[in-house]
Amino acid sequence: MKYLDRVDLFAGMSEAQVETLKERSRIRVFAPNTIVVSEGDEGSSLFVVQSGSLKAFLTDVGGREVTLSLLDPGDYFGELALLDEAPRSASVMAITRSELLQIPRSAFLALIDAHPACMQIVVHNLVGRIRQLTDNVRALALVDVFGRISRVFDALAIEKDGLTIIDRRLTQQDLANMVGASREMVNRILRDLVSGGYIELEQQRIVLRKKLPNHW
Repeated sequence: MKYLDRVDLFAGMSEAQVETLKERSRIRVFAPNTIVVSEGDEGSSLFVVQSGSLKAFLTDVGGREVTLSLLDPGDYFGELALLDEAPRSASVMAITRSELLQIPRSAFLALIDAHPACMQIVVHNLVGRIRQLTDNVRALALVDVFGRISRVFDALAIEKDGLTIIDRRLTQQDLANMVGASREMVNRILRDLVSGGYIELEQQRIVLRKKLPNHW
């Protein structure tokens, strides 16, 4: 079990308190394309990604999908289930084989009973999480499609072998789902970025050759 120290929700707790949560948790393994949690289901656990890749998403009655986030080792989801008994607010699917550390609400509540000050820590940290989500909503509402694509590239880019890359396979539909736009619009923007020498599209990754322009 690892990465529990990266869960910012627990930042400020003692090592012993975090260890208590770990002792009451378990590892679960999910095959590719398996739904881990479904929007509307009863929630009772937080999950910390140990290995693999997943996506959190919403769907409407027509089947249209919006990707909320991509999840890699060290990321977590389902934190609201520790605090209330409301249904899951989004679905999460394993893109590749994924190992997840599952922390049940019962373990969290037992920790709070033993150490009431931990609740203040969690609430403080949760506010930061909410502010981040607010920024994401603001981007969807006020930033144009090109600006949203630029934000996604900034969030996913890493430095590797002297290159700035997005080291994952992203289809145009994947990107469209992430920025709330049509695949056709994303296709046009990507074509222009390629022709302008800003990016290279490879089979398993995107190479960012230079800083993207401020506007499209």
